[in-house]
Amino acid sequence: MIQLKPITQENLENVLALRVSDSQQGFVSTTAHSLAQAYAYRDTAYPFAVYAGETLVGFLMFGYYEARKQYTLWKFLIDQRYQQQGYGRAALALGIAYMKEAFGVTELYTGVSLGNAVAKRLYQSMGFRETGLVENGMEEMKYTC
Repeated sequence: MIQLKPITQENLENVLALRVSDSQQGFVSTTAHSLAQAYAYRDTAYPFAVYAGETLVGFLMFGYYEARKQYTLWKFLIDQRYQQQGYGRAALALGIAYMKEAFGVTELYTGVSLGNAVAKRLYQSMGFRETGLVENGMEEMKYTC
């Protein structure tokens, strides 16, 4: 059973220890970098620890991008030990449901690093579609709720 839980004093060190494979490191920010951004943008960042039962398996963060007036899937990773087990898809579905319920979102955007075919396939399978915008080495995708 996948759950999204807040980042707390009790799980912070474990969240900071999450890692992706060497081949994915160029595509994904570390959780330390992501949590620093969450702190700096604390009014508009929504970070979560992803759990499978009692096991921490990943990190997910949404945000509100004021300049474009849009909600975003900002950061997302499943630890290398737990990939290919369906946790990413389940966590993303829970996150989307949370954003719909908490903020009434009708659209979510994300950026996928050029060359990150694995993430792009996952997002496409969940209903994200390319917008045609490529900026700063990222391809924008949009999910319509």
